[in-house]
Order: sequence, then C-alpha cells, then structure tokens
Amino acid sequence: MRLGVMTSGGDSPGMNAAIRAVVRTAIHQDMGVVGIMRGFLGIACDAPDVKDLDTDSVSNILQRGGTILKSGRCPEMLTEEGRERAAAHLREAGVDVLLAIGGNGTMQGLQALLNHWNGGLILLPGTIDNDCGGTDYTIGYDTALNTALDSIDRIRDTAEAFDRVFLVEVMGRHCGALAVGAAIAGGAEEVIIPETPTDLEALARRLIEGQKLGRGTSIVVVSEHDDAGNAPEIAGWLGENYSIDTRVCVLGHTQRGGRPTADDRILASRLGVYAVRLAQETQGRVAAVVGVRSDKVVTTPLAEAVKEGGHLDPGLADLVAELSR
Repeated sequence: MRLGVMTSGGDSPGMNAAIRAVVRTAIHQDMGVVGIMRGFLGIACDAPDVKDLDTDSVSNILQRGGTILKSGRCPEMLTEEGRERAAAHLREAGVDVLLAIGGNGTMQGLQALLNHWNGGLILLPGTIDNDCGGTDYTIGYDTALNTALDSIDRIRDTAEAFDRVFLVEVMGRHCGALAVGAAIAGGAEEVIIPETPTDLEALARRLIEGQKLGRGTSIVVVSEHDDAGNAPEIAGWLGENYSIDTRVCVLGHTQRGGRPTADDRILASRLGVYAVRLAQETQGRVAAVVGVRSDKVVTTPLAEAVKEGGHLDPGLADLVAELSR
C-alpha cells in the first residue's frame, strides 16, 4: 500500500509531528509514503508537486511549528476540472490512501474528491480554531490557546498599570472555542464569540459598572468574525457612544506559529499512528476523520463529520461572566 500525506489550509502547530508519525508508522508497516506539497495545490495544478518520504525526511521536525510540506488554499478544488485533475494525479503517483492534515476546508475538499477518486481518504483534524467535526480537539488548538494566554497575561500587566480596558482579538474563524478558552484561562472579564448575539449596549454598561465598583482594568476577549464586528470596530463603538477609553491588541497569526506544546505533539502523534493503522486495516476502503473523544482515538465517517462541524459548549462561555464577578 502507498500513502499520500499533505497539509492543507491554515497551518497549525503540531502538523510536523503528525507528518512524522504518519511516515514512521507507514515505513514500519512496509508501506510507501509520498508527500504532497502545498496541500491540494500540489495535485490539482497542472504539474503535480510530490516527493517520496523516508525516515530522514521527518528527522528533527517534531518540535517545529509550521509544516515541512507547506500549505496552501486551492481555488481549483472548487471546480469539477480541478477535482478530476487531483484524482488523476493521485492515481499517477500510485497513492492508495490520502491522509490530509487540515481543518474544515480540507475536510470539504476530501468530501468533494470522493466523487472523482475511489481511493481512501482520511482527515487528521489540524487547525487552531478547534472547529472540526469528529473530534473534541484539533492539532494546534492547545498551542494557539497557550500563545493567546501568554499575550493576555502580558497585556493585563500593562492594563493594570493604567487602569485600562483592553480588547484582545483572537483567531477562530467562525468558532469561539479559542476565545472562550483564552478568556477562562486568562481571567478575562468578558468574551465575545460568534455563537451568541453580541449586545454592545449591555457590554458597555457592564464595563462602566465594573469601573464604578473599583475595577479599573477589564480584559475583553473578542473572537474574529463576531456579528458585532472585529475588536477595533467594537472599541471604536465603545469610545464613540460611551466614551470608554480602550486599547486593542489583535493577536493575528502569532497564534499559528511557534513550537507545539506537549499536548499537541502527543495528539498529532496519536492521530498519525492511528490513521496509518486505519488505512491498513480497511485495505484503503475508507473515508473518515480520525479524532479524539473523551481522550480516546475514534473514527467518524467523513460525511458525518462534515455535517457535524465544530461545536462549543455554551456553558463554558457562561463561566467567563460567573468568574469575573
């Protein structure tokens, strides 16, 4: 059996650990492995960009952020022609099972590829947004959460020096998991997430009331793509309508980089090993997501995981308000 492995979409810390686990496990099981460069771009373009991988290819990458296979976003996969070309290039490369490390966009790309290719497809959820179906946690989420937390801790120091309100914007796409986790761990007074409607009037009243009660410093964690706008827009509204002096820090792509935490390295390694074993046990007849549920590695059919999408426990967001009283 010959496996193809790629990383696709937004990079996340721990992708290299997953690549390493896939390659080393496959070679131990006497399988061949080909690396696909730049995600779907490496097979949907006119000239495929693939290379054979061996143990030397993945030596000394466990601790590195980013991805040695590079990544990309591929508009060609939105077309029938692009998907057919990708399938043809996989056949030419002799790939029996494609293992893709990525998030929701990658998952949807695999689902679309099913109609053009009869080989196996396995997704290893890798995204800092933690918004994939079929798993409780995604590769990269823990590292991004700790990066955001470190920034919030630092921001609180300067916020307390001047009794200021800080709005800290984190990534997350359309999922508030990263924002809620950072808010709870960072002791934030407020969190704004896409899953719930944002009442800016109520937010302003709470911030003013906190100041009256002697709380000069407030940290508001804002998830990108909220219905009320981004952090700079919300800060502008608070200043214009309630004269609340705020400072804004948009963490941006700092959350994607850096050395993966131990948790992300372990998760990536577990999923990588499991994915290869799944490919072998099913003889390549598989279309699934491998993830963790209650700390056990599980398999979810690809079609079910696509429908499930990301999920956030609403009770976690309520904790932020309860603990800030």
